[in-house]
Amino acid sequence: MELRSTHWFGRTGKDGFIYRAWMKNQGYPSHLFEGRPVIGICNTWSELTPCNGHFRELAQFIKNGIFEAGGFPVEFPVMSLGETLIKPTAMLYRNLASMDVEESIRANPVDGVVLMCGCDKTTPSLVMGACSVNIPTIVVSGGPMLTGKFRGKSIGTSDIWRFAQANKMGTMSNEEMQVSEASMCRSDGHCAVMGTASSMACMIESLGLSLPENAAIPAADSRRKALAYMSGKRIVEMVKEGLKLSDILTRDAFENAIVTNAAIGGSTNFVIHLTAIAGRIGIELNIEDYDRLSKSIPLIANLQPSGKYFMEDLYYAGGLPAVMKELKTLLHTKAITANGKTIGENVESSENYNEEVITAIDKPFNPIAGFVILKGNLCEHGAVLKPSAASPHLMQHKGKAVCFENIEDYKARIDDPALDVEADSVLVLKNVGPIGYPGMPEVGNMGLPKKLLEKGVTDMVRISDGRMSGTGFGTVVLHVSPEAAAGGTLALVQDGDTITLDVHNRVLQLEVADDELAKRRLAWKPTHLQVARGYVQLYQQHVQQAHLGADFDFLIGGSGSEVLRDSH
Repeated sequence: MELRSTHWFGRTGKDGFIYRAWMKNQGYPSHLFEGRPVIGICNTWSELTPCNGHFRELAQFIKNGIFEAGGFPVEFPVMSLGETLIKPTAMLYRNLASMDVEESIRANPVDGVVLMCGCDKTTPSLVMGACSVNIPTIVVSGGPMLTGKFRGKSIGTSDIWRFAQANKMGTMSNEEMQVSEASMCRSDGHCAVMGTASSMACMIESLGLSLPENAAIPAADSRRKALAYMSGKRIVEMVKEGLKLSDILTRDAFENAIVTNAAIGGSTNFVIHLTAIAGRIGIELNIEDYDRLSKSIPLIANLQPSGKYFMEDLYYAGGLPAVMKELKTLLHTKAITANGKTIGENVESSENYNEEVITAIDKPFNPIAGFVILKGNLCEHGAVLKPSAASPHLMQHKGKAVCFENIEDYKARIDDPALDVEADSVLVLKNVGPIGYPGMPEVGNMGLPKKLLEKGVTDMVRISDGRMSGTGFGTVVLHVSPEAAAGGTLALVQDGDTITLDVHNRVLQLEVADDELAKRRLAWKPTHLQVARGYVQLYQQHVQQAHLGADFDFLIGGSGSEVLRDSH
């Protein structure tokens, strides 16, 4: 097999001289250019992405493995998306980062690539970009941080929402909040719960894009470094075998990921990211597939926010292989993975060491899991609800709408004592979708009004065209499509309108007559922020709706690994 990199380093004359000579100024000896597979290490390290702060050290272990296997490692940076710091939302830049990854891989002399992923959006953006090039690829996740410890209790990111409510109520002081924040993030790694970052790591492993156990090894555990080393060795073998992303990312692989995500109580963000990845690799995946494939899957991983334990506990209990072994009768076990073995072969020898953390499928932690895809006049193209994180008494609910036109309106009025809201009201947040915000932020799990918290209310039905953090919980309807800014029915909801949520029948309905909605539509004018230049303008003009994965319309599919024009 001819290596892709020989079109650079295997040349004679002026061109070969230029390609090799300038690389040699970094101290590389001549023999590294003599037919060794060149492996790109796509690194999202950044001090502004704290979850990925240990990636410089982790990259060295990948390099060591590549060298041992006879490869030539070259590390390169791409845009890093730090969920906690980037404004207005990291999701706004997921597609931009994917473009950076795609073009960086295609334009450079690499035969295979290792994707270093961790914080929420770094995983889908890197995989999306790599899919559009489709060369041998393996993923190394950064791993979850160690479980937080605060005053004798285990804590994680999901507790932020509880602490915030307690602080609002005056039962937790600002000083206590400050102590707890230092107690929660006590090691390298991403969120310690089954939030979006962990869901993405599990998505990667269940798709077959990583070595087994990649998802749950804590970032601080030496076995994370060993896995990075072995991944470096394996990618060289993948190049020699010609094992590409399209060989692994089959329809069966996507179905395995959906089933697994349901069983672990994964983030609702999984839907939007997996859909975007499918669009890049050419697999037809629609929003109804998530409901169909997950509705009979019980929750067998007892992890926050849907349960009690943390990612560290999942690893000690046997990791994702133990979960997938329990699910094996529901999986496509012949699906090939990055190590050249099938899913079935990878999980066969795994064991469950803690049945409180990983329960049996016939004795699940919670019989309800997966995602519910709702349809109705309020969400013609669909909306997403995570039943394992919701309140059973709200699964069939009818209430009066309390509307907020945008996030600023919500923040200004939610704690106003004069707000006309009751415990059975439905909170409706508009203009936080892909176009409307822009970028579709994680604000869908709106905090409850203070005056209702004081009465002991702990959950309400909340509806928006935005997302919520995978660490969040509640009876929250998300990803309403079409969004308000695109003229969806959500834009027409008024205070006092009756909304019906019927999870069992998959219905979300605005109880307003069609002729009245037609009148409102004629009078409707967009009120969302509209940007006049730059990337954000490009985003608003080309982003697809949530049910399609919120990718750019011009990025669907891929251009392969061929360079458009030669140089020199």
